[in-house]
Amino acid sequence: MRYHTFLIKYGEIGIKGKNRYLFEDALVRQVRFALKDVDGQFEVYKSQARIYVDCEGDYDYEDTIEHLKRVFGIVGICPVVRMEDAGFEQLKKDIVAYMDEAYPDKRLTFKVEARRARKSYPLTSMEINCALGEAILDAFPETKVDVHHPDVMLNVEVRNEIYVYSRIIKGAGGMPVGTNGKAMLLLSGGIDSPVAGYMISKRGVGIEATYFHAPPYTSERAKQKVVDLARIVSRYAGPIKLHVVNFTDIQLYIYDQCPHEELTIIMRRYMMRIAEYFAKKDGCLGLITGESIGQVASQTMQSLAATNDVCTMPVYRPVIGFDKQEIVNIAERIGTYETSIQPFEDCCTIFVAKHPVTKPNVEVIRRSEEHLSEKIDELMKTALETAEMIEVK
Repeated sequence: MRYHTFLIKYGEIGIKGKNRYLFEDALVRQVRFALKDVDGQFEVYKSQARIYVDCEGDYDYEDTIEHLKRVFGIVGICPVVRMEDAGFEQLKKDIVAYMDEAYPDKRLTFKVEARRARKSYPLTSMEINCALGEAILDAFPETKVDVHHPDVMLNVEVRNEIYVYSRIIKGAGGMPVGTNGKAMLLLSGGIDSPVAGYMISKRGVGIEATYFHAPPYTSERAKQKVVDLARIVSRYAGPIKLHVVNFTDIQLYIYDQCPHEELTIIMRRYMMRIAEYFAKKDGCLGLITGESIGQVASQTMQSLAATNDVCTMPVYRPVIGFDKQEIVNIAERIGTYETSIQPFEDCCTIFVAKHPVTKPNVEVIRRSEEHLSEKIDELMKTALETAEMIEVK
């Protein structure tokens, strides 16, 4: 069956007040952006509190659906057949033909739900429902009407043309990206941080990312792995500005000057400082991490408090209450898992202490950082000035 249009259903946007049009406009922009790499010509527009994608000429149906399913703000994608308004008798024939093609097995229940966007149409919505239902029952006696829990909900919209659809493909949900500001993601090569970026982006937040590279202890392949992860997340979040920071000298200096059981916490604190620098510079409103309480030593409640101590911006941790399997499930669903488990270590795993402190005292950590005062400012300045910026799409 050839579908000429997709009706885009949204969820939370519908409960917005006088500013709803801002969210609708953002969703239209996101849909246009998502379809720009799909073969075919598409016209995306909103009409009467609905969003439509008209498909001109030939296009790849499956690829179109896959791209639409990645757009945050969409809760349902309805493939629509447009029929010319050639009179009601012809409409009944067209509806019977639609049901015949769409549902080869006629042992089903159905309900017709008509909506008259064009109020000059000579029949009321209830009259359309009854007449089309009768036509379907006459053509396929094995079908039955069920107005409460039908197998098929046949939607018929009377516009300049007749729009018919009966299938709703689940969308990504959430809010259109960009409607809730921007935040900075601390992106590693692990499983958790790409999921965290995805989840915050789902709430309408645009994201940038900072990655800490430690050559020669980490390879160029480890860096490429992170770029690949950012690219997968960008399918949902849109283009991502990725800051690649050479963290080697800072790590080695911390390793030489500070107690080894505190290495992870102190390194993490400097990562947060650097990420916050870029966040403030680029107008971000917070930081994002993939930390989950108790998952590793640096993610105990005390460790998180010690990390937060250096931040002046909010730190958002969307997977904070998830166990590992729950995070893995999302990673598999969004396509980041197989890349995350590639065996290329990042700087966090290279410099991990054998016996890290699990309940760090913030005052003790601050005193340990005083041992870095001779060179740390210079090393930080160099790291910031030499950071590489990669535009990931």
